[in-house]
Amino acid sequence: MADLYQKLVMLLGDDLTVLILGIVLTLGFIQFNSLFLIWLERKVAGHMQLRLGPMEVGPHGIIQTIADGIKLVGKQLITPRYVDKWLFMLAPVIVLMPVPLAFLVLPVHPGVVVLDMNVGILLIFGFSTLNVLTILMAGWGSHNKYSLLGAIRAVAQNIAYESPLLVTVITAVLWARSLNMSAIVDAQDKIWFVFTPWGALAFLIFLISATAETNRAPFDLPEAESELVAGFHTEYSGMRFAMFFLAEYTNMFIVSAVGVTLFLGGWRGPILPGFIWFLLKSYVLVFMFLWFRWTFPRVRFDQLLGFAWKVLLPIALVNLVVTGGAIKLIDLIR
Repeated sequence: MADLYQKLVMLLGDDLTVLILGIVLTLGFIQFNSLFLIWLERKVAGHMQLRLGPMEVGPHGIIQTIADGIKLVGKQLITPRYVDKWLFMLAPVIVLMPVPLAFLVLPVHPGVVVLDMNVGILLIFGFSTLNVLTILMAGWGSHNKYSLLGAIRAVAQNIAYESPLLVTVITAVLWARSLNMSAIVDAQDKIWFVFTPWGALAFLIFLISATAETNRAPFDLPEAESELVAGFHTEYSGMRFAMFFLAEYTNMFIVSAVGVTLFLGGWRGPILPGFIWFLLKSYVLVFMFLWFRWTFPRVRFDQLLGFAWKVLLPIALVNLVVTGGAIKLIDLIR
C-alpha cells in the first residue's frame, strides 16, 4: 500500500492523491453507513415497540438491508407518462452529489482531514442547500399532486428551520473565532462548547433544527405516508427511490458529525483514538434521531412553521447576542 501511495504521489502530486483517496474512502463509508443505519433503525423501531425487528436474513437480520438493496437494483425503473423527464431523472442523481463533499472537510482524527479549508463550515451548508432544490425538482417533475405538496412542504420547512440552525452555527463559530472545522475542534481543548450555558442552548436548537432539516419525525411532513403517500418520491421506484433513501440516511450522519464538531469537541476524548470518539459521538446523535421518530407524534404543519419562526429563531438570536457579550467579557477579564 505504501509503494502504491508513493507511485500515486509521484504521478498526481500529494494534494491530488490525498483528495482522490479521501473521495474513494468517503464513498465506501457512505455505502456502509447507509446499510448500517437502515438496519439500525429497524432494530431500534422493533425494540421500542417490544418486538425484535429483522432476524431471519443473517445473524439478527444484519444482512437484511443488503437483500433489500439487491431487490431494489432488480426492480424496474418506471417513468410515468406525464412527468417532466429531465427533472424527474436528474433529481435522484443530484441529491447524492453534495453528500461526499461534506465529509471532505470534517476532521475525524488529529490532523486527519481531506480538505482543511478556512471556510469548511460554509462549504457544508452551501452544498446542503442543493438538497432542497432536488426535492423540489422531484416533486415538480413527478406531475403528481401528492409529490408536489410534499415538495412545497419540504421547501417551506427547510427555509424555516435553516434560519435558527445557521444562527446556532454562527454562535459556535463566534466562540471558536474561526470557520475552519479543525480550528473549531481545537478551540474546545479545555471545555466543549456544549458545556457552556449558551452552548447547551445552541446545541438544543441545533438538534431540533437538524431533525427538521433532515425531514425526520416528528417533522417528517414532506414524506407523511398517511397524508401524502410518501410525498415527493411517490412516483420513484427501484434505484431512483434508493438514491433518495441513501441521501436521507447519509445526511442524518452528516448533521450529527457537524453537531459533534461544533458542540461536542469533535474527535476529542480520553484513552480511545480520536476517530473512535468521533464515530461514537456521531452515532449517539444518530440514535437520538431514530429515538425521536419512534417516540414523538407528527405535528401539524402550521405548528411546525410557527415553532421555527416564533420560538426557535428568536431564542437563537438572543443566545447569539449573549454569546457575543460573554466572549467580550472574557476578553476584557483576560
